[in-house]
Amino acid sequence: MCPIFLQSTVEVADTTTVATTASALKNISAASVDEFLQKFIQGAVDLAISIIIAAIVFYVGKLIIYRIHKVVEKILKKKQAEKSLSTFILSLTKIVMMFVLIIIVIGILGIETSSFLALFASAGVAVGMALSGTLQNFAGGVLILLLKPYKVGDFIEAQGYSGTVKEIQIFHTVINTADNKQILIPNGGLSTGSINNASREGQRRVDWTVSISYGDDVDKAKEVLLRFLNEDSRVLQIEGKTPVALLNTLNISSVDLVVRAWVESGDYWGVYHSFNERVYKELPQHGLSFPYPHMDVHITQEKN
Repeated sequence: MCPIFLQSTVEVADTTTVATTASALKNISAASVDEFLQKFIQGAVDLAISIIIAAIVFYVGKLIIYRIHKVVEKILKKKQAEKSLSTFILSLTKIVMMFVLIIIVIGILGIETSSFLALFASAGVAVGMALSGTLQNFAGGVLILLLKPYKVGDFIEAQGYSGTVKEIQIFHTVINTADNKQILIPNGGLSTGSINNASREGQRRVDWTVSISYGDDVDKAKEVLLRFLNEDSRVLQIEGKTPVALLNTLNISSVDLVVRAWVESGDYWGVYHSFNERVYKELPQHGLSFPYPHMDVHITQEKN
């Protein structure tokens, strides 16, 4: 009877142990699920709060940046800063402030900003190599503002385009052509290339080539052309810059005179076109003719 009793006791003990273990595993499983759900809900709530705070900070930050941008703009206007410099400073200020705001928003979302900055610096090197042209345009913009080869309002010719400078921004210069097309020219090429600034000097010289026929009175042609210019109040009559008319070239079919006059830069095209029109309309009235290519044909008859 003793062995049977001992065996039964062991079996009862084993059954009790299995039941206890199963109950413990069930309790642990239930606790794990509850803890997981609790952590998940808490994390979701924290993330939602962070997103809401980040959105509010971003919105408020944009308003602050807008206000600062306006204040800086008013200060620059009050100080009568050059428009090209003002545009550059305002663009640079806005970009820097937006970058700082993005860093702050990323920190609020729980992303480690130091790691982000390190990553940004590393990526910046790669991006900088890939965008070397863009960085060159930025450096070109700085050089243009420092050296001032042109300013807002100047009429320039550069990179195959000509027009009036409207803005000098961080990466490019905006010009409007004579037919009011807006052209964006990268600052990199402008800072290293050739620029024809027609507005840099207050006065410009206007040159014409007037052709008359062989046999016409050259002295009379000079007199008439100079009278046309002297009767135009826009033509300058100052020492060393008085109008001149000179015999320039003896071409195959024409006698070419070069005519030169000095005007204020803003009167250049007006004087140029009005003189051309007057020459065409009035020069023949003075016994002077416009040449054109022609050929004389002589026919001789041989006698038998």
